[in-house]
Amino acid sequence: MRPTTFLVTTATVLLAAAWPFAVWWLQDSLGPWPLLAVGSALIAWRLPQARGLAVLAAMALIAIGLAGKAEWGLRGYPVAVNAIMLATFAFSLWQGPPIIERIARLKEPDLPPSGVRYTRKVTQAWCVFFLVNGAIAAWTAYYASLAVWTLYNGAISYVLMALMFVTEWCCRRRLRSRTQ
Repeated sequence: MRPTTFLVTTATVLLAAAWPFAVWWLQDSLGPWPLLAVGSALIAWRLPQARGLAVLAAMALIAIGLAGKAEWGLRGYPVAVNAIMLATFAFSLWQGPPIIERIARLKEPDLPPSGVRYTRKVTQAWCVFFLVNGAIAAWTAYYASLAVWTLYNGAISYVLMALMFVTEWCCRRRLRSRTQ
């Protein structure tokens, strides 16, 4: 990876992760529209694997803003990201191979049938995660204060995602130790 590409990718990932805090800090001084424009562009640009869905999600957020609910469009950023991830993972279950299987095959190209079944279940578990996380993000966008929205979408959801990763890693290690 070229140094410029690495820097741009790193900056994009950091901005996306810190987005709820950027909104919290800047909304009073900038207002929702500039942040909605940046957030929509960030969604459309940062998810190249699902470019079509990402562009549609960005357009939906702008449409919400144009309907007179710019702050809802702005707060819809994490909802849109979860919806894109849910659609991507769910589509991979339908069209195959599931996303987690693709990732597993990078390390273990000759994945046994039990591994294929396991990766399918993990992909399904991630679908449930994105559905629940997106629903909570939507609730915070619509009903909660900006501070609560920021806390959930900027910290708690990342902790839950890390917990999901760690739990799956522990389950996988336990299953592998049983089969070896």
